[in-house]
Amino acid sequence: MIQRIQSIWLLLAAIIILGLFLFPYLNYTDLVGLGKKLLVTGSYAAVNNESVKQESYVLQSIATAVLGFIPILTIFLYKNRKRQLMLIFIEIVLICLFGIWLFMSSKDTLSLISQPFGAQNIGVGFFLLPVAIVFLAMAIGGIRKDEKLIKSADRLR
Repeated sequence: MIQRIQSIWLLLAAIIILGLFLFPYLNYTDLVGLGKKLLVTGSYAAVNNESVKQESYVLQSIATAVLGFIPILTIFLYKNRKRQLMLIFIEIVLICLFGIWLFMSSKDTLSLISQPFGAQNIGVGFFLLPVAIVFLAMAIGGIRKDEKLIKSADRLR
């Protein structure tokens, strides 16, 4: 189970997704000049060099936690490779939809203060999602290699 390479890729994907709790996906300066950032846990402002939470995003936090634990669950389904592949494909689609949700949330936040969405506002969190998709794709490759190995062993019997 753990010694298989796809388990490592799935664990790395889970860690990357759960990294959204630490890294902001949007950094911007509001109309007053305060530095603000958006994490999946909420909106934070820099007041006296301290990060103060202004608003909570409960749904984004729950969605991030669910997206982070699906790859961990997939590791323990090592006996059912078809279900593993199905869960990974579902996870990739959900990550894409989650990325769209984060983009729309960012765009709405910036439109309130009349700022365009651009490279100067993108946080590290946006870059974590494609990295997680790459790790999931590598896990798919490992699962397919296992399937191929088992089919060739069955032919030898």
